[in-house]
Amino acid sequence: MSTDHQKYSTENQADAIKHYAEARGIEIVCTYADEGKSGLSVDGRDAFKRLIADIVEGRADFEMILVYDVSRWGRFQDTDESAYYEYICKRAGVRVQYCAEQFENDGSPIAAIIKGVKSAMAGEYSRELSVKVFAGQGRLIEKGYRQGGPAGFGLRRTLIDEHGAIKGCLERGEQKSLQTDRVILTLGPAEEVDLVREIYRAFVHQGYSESEIAADLNRRGISTDLGRPWTRGTVHQILINEKYVGDNVWNRRSFKLKKKRVRNDPGMWIRAQDAFAAVIERELFEAARTIIGVRSFRLSDEEMLQSLRALYQQKGLLSGIVIDESDGMPSSSAYSSRFGSLLRAYGLVGFTPDRDYRYVEINRELRKLHPGILREVLDGLRATGSDAWQDLEADRIVVNGEFSVSLVIARCIETPTGLLRWNLHFDTSLAPDITIVARMDRANRAPFDFYLFPRIDMLSEKLRLGEENALALDAYRFDDLELLYDIAAPVPLGEAA
Repeated sequence: MSTDHQKYSTENQADAIKHYAEARGIEIVCTYADEGKSGLSVDGRDAFKRLIADIVEGRADFEMILVYDVSRWGRFQDTDESAYYEYICKRAGVRVQYCAEQFENDGSPIAAIIKGVKSAMAGEYSRELSVKVFAGQGRLIEKGYRQGGPAGFGLRRTLIDEHGAIKGCLERGEQKSLQTDRVILTLGPAEEVDLVREIYRAFVHQGYSESEIAADLNRRGISTDLGRPWTRGTVHQILINEKYVGDNVWNRRSFKLKKKRVRNDPGMWIRAQDAFAAVIERELFEAARTIIGVRSFRLSDEEMLQSLRALYQQKGLLSGIVIDESDGMPSSSAYSSRFGSLLRAYGLVGFTPDRDYRYVEINRELRKLHPGILREVLDGLRATGSDAWQDLEADRIVVNGEFSVSLVIARCIETPTGLLRWNLHFDTSLAPDITIVARMDRANRAPFDFYLFPRIDMLSEKLRLGEENALALDAYRFDDLELLYDIAAPVPLGEAA
């Protein structure tokens, strides 16, 4: 079940299957259910994969699999994939029967034809729905509505109702609660807006590099919107992002029908000009983009590779972060665009590791973030009245002298197919009462959600999270830590005489 559609709720499916079994004298011995999961592929469908594994490895103590209908077996885009998994079951002597279909899956030619048509229809439904959803999102972009992502320095996400009336600003981690509400970008505090304009003027008119601008901001004690020091990369992102000129841009990347995540050509981007208030003038933005573009376009392929080769010799490894934080280098996106991918550019300069060593640089950056996030937790606990202090020896936070909290930062890993994964390693020797897992975003720049695991449910030192997880895991997921702060706040109780 991928949605809460009543017809396909797991409870309704179970009832229909139960009546089907009772009418035919079939005993149900176990149930495999994937709630809230898409049937486009087997990724994330842990129960389905467990079912197949039980059959292949000989653990199945049943003769038949009862499925509500063909679409619940899967909306595979390739009908051969659906047939493949059914063949695995058939080869092991386990039949697959569809309870709500008007045909018996008995292997007859008629059943094979109908089942093939039904499987193709199930996949086509997802394709048609994908087209409709994409078109709807595109229309929202053209109307100036935000489709996700942080606002950025100098901007704020503002919630409006269906009539365009402003309802208020959304803080980091907050989301709209009504389907009819929309999110737009508006100008942030005046000091942030002025600073963005100062960055553009320093880059375009005064000729300062991104690193020089970042160093100046850090010397002045100014932090980013995430409360962190400025880097070349954060300044560069401000200089190239079209939202600062008031344009709403979407579909830079796409991940349709659970297939490989791809970077789309600019011609496929959906862009709405002047969708919201601009921070800077368009002429100034175009001047900055021209300066940045000239860095790579004026270089030949060999000159770009020479720069990359020199950086590799200097650093000993290469990654998008290493490239973007190096002065005088084209950006990592420029290398990816010029040579097809970063991995191909790496290979051309002799960087061919057995594994992706970008994690070394990313882990170094995450270690720098740990103290800052820990301070945010301490500040949040204290703001609600808790007596919270850090036990430096045990690397834990002690709250009100009653329970302890530990923080784990989970690095985001993108698989070759475009899926996101987070591998967690818990130090069970700390024995904290609650472990906070800060799950990092795709760029490993900031947390985008949190998991709160109580010690009683910590069954393993290692855990792997996907973009979507079973309820047994996602029951502990939260957009922010407000719940932790609330439940930790001491409550005064009156004493009866």
